Amino acid sequence: MTGTDSVRQELEKAVSLVGTARRLLATGTMVDLAALEGKVKGICRSVIDLGLEDGKTLRSDMEALIADLDLLAADIRYRYDPEPDRQALDSEH
Repeated sequence: MTGTDSVRQELEKAVSLVGTARRLLATGTMVDLAALEGKVKGICRSVIDLGLEDGKTLRSDMEALIADLDLLAADIRYRYDPEPDRQALDSEH
């Protein structure tokens, strides 16, 4: 297995962790994000260590993880402070 393959597997695990965190949050369960934070930091270091050309091959995977993290962040904001999101939606209409 190449370094790129290994990082791609770690990215898939991180995406799975984000999905699990979102599902737990939706049920009202408290979510500890420390493991996710550590995994994402490790992935970022690994991508840097791969070098530019190999790192570029992971761009779409990284973008997918970032999009999922953005969704998780929005879920957290809504869970703990739903009013600003509702106001933003109301102002768009």
